[in-house]
Amino acid sequence: MPRTIRRAVVLGAGLMGSQIAAHLAGCGIPVTLLDIVPQPTPEEEARGLTRESPQVRNRLATEALKRLPKMKPSPIFSNEVLNLITPGNLEDHLAQAVREADWVLEAVVENLEVKRQLWARVAEHARPGTILSSNTSGLSIAAQAEVLPPELRRTFLGTHFFNPPRYLRLLEVIPTPETDPEVVAFMKEFGERVLGKGVVICRDTPNFIANRIGVYGLAVTLKVMTEMGLGVDEVDAITGPAMGRPKSATFRTLDVVGLDTFLNVARNTAAATSDPEEARMLQVPPALEEMVRRGWLGEKAGQGFYKKVNGEILALDLATLEYRPRRKPDFPSLAQTRQIPDLRERIRTLVGAQDPAGRFAWAVLKQVLLFCAEKAEEIAGGDVAAIDQAMRWGFGWELGPFETWEAIGLQESIARMEAEGLQVPQWVKDRAAAGGFYPQGRPAEMPLSFTVLKSEKTRIVRQTSGSTFVDLGDDVLGMQFHPPKQAIGEDFAAAVKWAAQEVERNWRGLVISAEGVPNFCVGANLMLILMYAQEHAFDEIDLAVRVFQQANMTLKYLSRPVVVAPFGMTLGGGAEIAMHCARTVAAAETYMGLVEVGVGLIPAGGGTKEMALRAMAQVPQTPSQVPGPLDPQAFINRAFENIATARVATSAHEAMQYGYLRPTDQIVMNRDHLLAQAKRAVLELDAAGYRPPAPAKVPVLGADARAVLELAAWSMQQGGYATEHDVKIAKKVAYVLTGGNLPAGTLVSEQYLLDLEREAFVSLCGEPKSQQRMMHLLKTGKPLRN
Repeated sequence: MPRTIRRAVVLGAGLMGSQIAAHLAGCGIPVTLLDIVPQPTPEEEARGLTRESPQVRNRLATEALKRLPKMKPSPIFSNEVLNLITPGNLEDHLAQAVREADWVLEAVVENLEVKRQLWARVAEHARPGTILSSNTSGLSIAAQAEVLPPELRRTFLGTHFFNPPRYLRLLEVIPTPETDPEVVAFMKEFGERVLGKGVVICRDTPNFIANRIGVYGLAVTLKVMTEMGLGVDEVDAITGPAMGRPKSATFRTLDVVGLDTFLNVARNTAAATSDPEEARMLQVPPALEEMVRRGWLGEKAGQGFYKKVNGEILALDLATLEYRPRRKPDFPSLAQTRQIPDLRERIRTLVGAQDPAGRFAWAVLKQVLLFCAEKAEEIAGGDVAAIDQAMRWGFGWELGPFETWEAIGLQESIARMEAEGLQVPQWVKDRAAAGGFYPQGRPAEMPLSFTVLKSEKTRIVRQTSGSTFVDLGDDVLGMQFHPPKQAIGEDFAAAVKWAAQEVERNWRGLVISAEGVPNFCVGANLMLILMYAQEHAFDEIDLAVRVFQQANMTLKYLSRPVVVAPFGMTLGGGAEIAMHCARTVAAAETYMGLVEVGVGLIPAGGGTKEMALRAMAQVPQTPSQVPGPLDPQAFINRAFENIATARVATSAHEAMQYGYLRPTDQIVMNRDHLLAQAKRAVLELDAAGYRPPAPAKVPVLGADARAVLELAAWSMQQGGYATEHDVKIAKKVAYVLTGGNLPAGTLVSEQYLLDLEREAFVSLCGEPKSQQRMMHLLKTGKPLRN
């Protein structure tokens, strides 16, 4: 019987344990979360509770669950996933929970003896074949396994999640020599497919791959900045996007992680490594020791390398340990790299520059690259792809170290290093002579990819400025959506019109998605709408909206199935595109919403119409379908609230709750699998004899329902939660949702509702306050409440 995981146990309800439990639950896996039995607090004793009371015994796990919905960023996809987590304690519930589990995951304090003692207890109850794993960030996996009987050692390994588990993609899997290779292969496939992770297989060495390299890189950065006399703000300006790293760069990242956490990892690595040079590099600078003594640990302490005072961000001077206003460094090389869109060229330009930024970048990068080369065999069995993936997925680097080395010129950089007296490992020089670290190209990380397919020129069916049509195989056509800034352009409707005719004749269905960008679609081209509005070209606005509406209706009623695969921000017009397709296959991290109210407008690409249709479709058609009286108002109220408050779902799971996604839509945990799953959905729909829906006729709720919605908007204004203009827009939304001036119960067509949408949209474009909102968003990226 194929191995599967139906139920899991997480041991340890601390920050990591509780978030891992939340992620497993978000993936649909029931979890038991256990922690130690604490002593009763004075408040509990005052209520007559003792250490024998369940409320006391389960308190640590129970309180951890209560904290999860309050954490930022949220570790849960929706509040409903918490129902899959059962809190308990290690004394009363360990035996039964372990016996029933397919996976037991330990996430207790980073103390080897504590972990060993816990595993010895687990071994008394675990069934043969149960997967046992430790979430340690760097302690020996083999040393933990020593307390287990031989049959359980075969299913024991490390599974190191990065914090926060929902958002950081890396999962390091660390087998021991005794781990069954089948278990390793299963956890890699399971981690990728079910948990949505990028899985890297690591050697059982101190701090594995990502933390081993990341901590060394931070130590090198501290050493070089001290030697060059640079400040933390100057270093962050260099080590961020200019080098293909996150905007948080070095010291902002340390403030988020916590200085104490970094120092603990550095000390542990220094103590565990057999390399004296590495241990020397990891010695903690006195300034950082003093920061810890003073409690300046970073974000959690209110100050670290940066602190905010009266709205101003101050940077710490490590020489004096005094804060000063943050400076914006003026290095010529940084100004130059900001004009270079290509990342590889940008890094190459920076490390080749002779100003302080260029010299610093090269001084740090060369040491990190050589360290990775020296440790590649020890930490990853020589697998350079695993090291590159670990740093991209765990630390947010755009290029891993070996990819970076190729980007700056492998032969040239080796020559430069050797000219500076550095020793380059022979295997690196051999790879350089043989064509680089990836002579055959990087290994595929996606089962199906537009980028890979387009490398076969015969796969490209058609290209426009905003989209590329690609043969996905099996007679499925793919539309890669790539307009500037992922905003719907003027050619979208033309592309859909062409695709409709092409798919009807020659294909089994169409997939719409994007690739290589963080967001699927951020909405319509607002600049164009504002330009028309300021010129009073309302006929042009009416035409543009009408054309977009028609494009979406074409997608909805195409005789072949259209599947959309959104991810990231899917806002405004992007959400409207998705809502008109036969099926949506959404990445779990999809942030969908109809946000037009924020720019003074209403959804008019069919979004308001679709919300009305979906609301009324939920109303039971006969009294026998539901006990008690029927009230359609409740269903339309939610649609109104979603639109009038510009509610954005924080996950695909929430999007389903809000009605942006349907119960028949699909959620994919791993974004790399999105295109493949969308193609599969097309094939399934086609094989089932897909037919488009019949043209909808919806009964409108009329003036009484509209009055209820308008009263809600007025109440929000009276409570200080809405402006007068918010109310004006909300009334337009209510007018469309309830069918305009028609009597309640009148059956109307979709076109009727589309006409109402368009009329309201064009009308609001003429409002000065709506134009102010559009202008403000375009200038600042933030909504204006006027």
